[in-house]
Amino acid sequence: MNAWPSHKMELYDGWILRFSYFYTHRTNSVEQFGPETLPWSEKIPYIEKEYARLGSQAIFKISPLVSDNFDFMLENRGYRVEHTTDVMTLLLADAQLDASTNEVSLLNGIPEEWMQALFSLKRMTDPRHLSVVPSMYRAIPKETICACVRSDSKIMATGLGILDRDYIGIYAIHVREDMRRQGLARQICTALLKEGQRKGADKAYLQVVEGNAPARRLYESLGFSHLYTYWFRVQPT
Repeated sequence: MNAWPSHKMELYDGWILRFSYFYTHRTNSVEQFGPETLPWSEKIPYIEKEYARLGSQAIFKISPLVSDNFDFMLENRGYRVEHTTDVMTLLLADAQLDASTNEVSLLNGIPEEWMQALFSLKRMTDPRHLSVVPSMYRAIPKETICACVRSDSKIMATGLGILDRDYIGIYAIHVREDMRRQGLARQICTALLKEGQRKGADKAYLQVVEGNAPARRLYESLGFSHLYTYWFRVQPT
């Protein structure tokens, strides 16, 4: 949550409600972060009304910190599972950082050029996202490292490292479709991990959605291994 803030957030009895016009599940869901005192029978209807007011279905993140009974309760209410995701971690001393990074440029902060290139690579066209997502990137409270690869002065691939204590988180790895399978993602990940290590990180983490086999192969080849799995429960329409 430090690395990826939402457009709007509300604290509610040990839960945090995150809302970002459904830009991503992570930034548009409820996460449990502390002890609670109210019964679920009271909290769930409130959550559903709050998200409906904002124009969205209610979404809950189900991680190992969440009770199995809570997940079963949502299933019984008709909530479906979406975006099962694995969190992977790496000790940087054990990383396989053998790729050349000569083509990678590292940028401090989050430049507008990099952000617009990312939106283009993601084919982001929703005007609400184009309006609010830049402010979400600018609101990241931790030190950031942007990486990119250019061709003919245009950004063809992006990556983002976010430093938090002794970790670097790897985000926003995107490569233009016609430039894929040329090792650009590996170069960007390698450059970010090396720079994170130079800045004092000794561990790294990232997230990969279930079914993204090419990304998983890349991350495993760098030395990342599975730590835990989470998924989202989405309110039925």
